[in-house]
Amino acid sequence: MYINFWYPVCLSKELEDKPIKQKILGMEFVAFRDQEGHAHCLSNTCVHRGGSLGNGKCIPENNAIACPYHGWQYGGDGKCLTVPSLGPGSKPPARAKVDSYPVSEKYGIVFAFLGDLPENERCDAYEIEEFEADGWRANEVITIDIDYNYERSVENGLDPAHNEFVHPTHGFEAAKNDYKVNPTQITDTAWGANFAQVFDAPPLDADTYGESARKESGNLTVYGGYHGPNTLITQIHTQKETGWFHQYFFEQPIDEFQTRIYFVNMRNWLMDEAMDETIMERNLIIAHQDIDVMKNLRPFVTPASMTKEILLPADAIIGKYRSTLKEFDKKGFKIDVRTLKNQEHHTAYAIPSPARRTEKNWVLDPIPLLTPD
Repeated sequence: MYINFWYPVCLSKELEDKPIKQKILGMEFVAFRDQEGHAHCLSNTCVHRGGSLGNGKCIPENNAIACPYHGWQYGGDGKCLTVPSLGPGSKPPARAKVDSYPVSEKYGIVFAFLGDLPENERCDAYEIEEFEADGWRANEVITIDIDYNYERSVENGLDPAHNEFVHPTHGFEAAKNDYKVNPTQITDTAWGANFAQVFDAPPLDADTYGESARKESGNLTVYGGYHGPNTLITQIHTQKETGWFHQYFFEQPIDEFQTRIYFVNMRNWLMDEAMDETIMERNLIIAHQDIDVMKNLRPFVTPASMTKEILLPADAIIGKYRSTLKEFDKKGFKIDVRTLKNQEHHTAYAIPSPARRTEKNWVLDPIPLLTPD
């Protein structure tokens, strides 16, 4: 798991007049809205006596969140505003602050940049260019909870070979004697890679997709890629001009063994609102076909060495993803999970925020990171 990337925190519609506590990257955070409707994300641990801010309440008149233990109030910038036990008008201690993270709200999702990189060095939150564009329709974003590692999940979405065996509607159920995966065309990006893949695909289900469905088997081009460690892109072009599904999976690593996926589905056909439910039902059927296989993988976490699995030419984009993660390792972004687990009952950690680059006197220790090789 890596710091210094954008992670989904919660759905926008979930964040109203009460704080939301979320576990991401093995750490706890709290999100809340101020009076102006702006979303904020803070480290969850009050620096007084370790209270959980996410179990507290919003204080509208101060645009703050209050700890349920002793009532200390924190603003959206993480600074303590009020210490009730000191009396009215008193000044909080200078060290009374928690980490506050940059927030971006888009696609109906609240994202937070969980790390300390200055703005000019950060990976951007992924931009869905066609979102709200003419000729496109978005399903309401949904979340999918899975009991396996997020890297395994991303790799599954990149994998061109599994469709033939896992998804009956995507392939020929291993019945073709000449089955072979076509070469993958890979293009580097600043924080990941894109790919193009040609599949020999069966006709679409006319009962689901109607008269506009492709009626014959033949070549189907799928585009996609990954952005950072946790954003997966899949763009399925069933026909030349329309019949496109563009799907975006923003993955929230809860810890090493649990993941929540925030799923945005775009399309430029079947535009009637009445099709929303049918299309999402179909997507969820496909998702659960993957889940049934993925929850039984061993080891749970992607092996540290490529020698511990046999990768073939069809796995080229997966090998590329793993190589990208190694580059993030070299940047010092990888969390030292073993040390974190050994010390988490004795030490309160926080993922360092950008403010730690310019301010001193922090109470919570920064999360342990692996030293680059």
